[in-house]
Amino acid sequence: MKMSIAGQNEALIGHILGIDFGKSKIGLAIADEETRMAFALDTFLNNKNFFEKLDEIVKKENVKTIIIGITTHNKDIKSAEEKSDFAEMIKEKTGLPVMFQEEMFTTKIAQDNIKKHGKKNISQSDDKEAARIILQEWLDQNL
Repeated sequence: MKMSIAGQNEALIGHILGIDFGKSKIGLAIADEETRMAFALDTFLNNKNFFEKLDEIVKKENVKTIIIGITTHNKDIKSAEEKSDFAEMIKEKTGLPVMFQEEMFTTKIAQDNIKKHGKKNISQSDDKEAARIILQEWLDQNL
């Protein structure tokens, strides 16, 4: 268990942030290093305000590592390059380590999960659910 003590009565647990990057929306999920369970966090528009919001989350949640979903399929090289460039921007702006996790079919799985729970407006939640799946798979394989 990795913890840092912020004060006499407060222990800060480091968190890991999962990202499902898209050209129009970016889904986020979060997990702490102790329980290793990922939870869908939020979805933001991929615009000039994203990095400001990311910075707020990184500070508020004591994020120590960022995981970005990436497809390693040969036919999706352009997408992989965009995500690699995005990862470099995140490293530069946050100073945090960024790692990748295979994301093939995560959006489809996310949409199926949302349907199973009987929720409507699937497109409003599928990005953060995909981020949760990406992050949970990384946690299962690496911690």
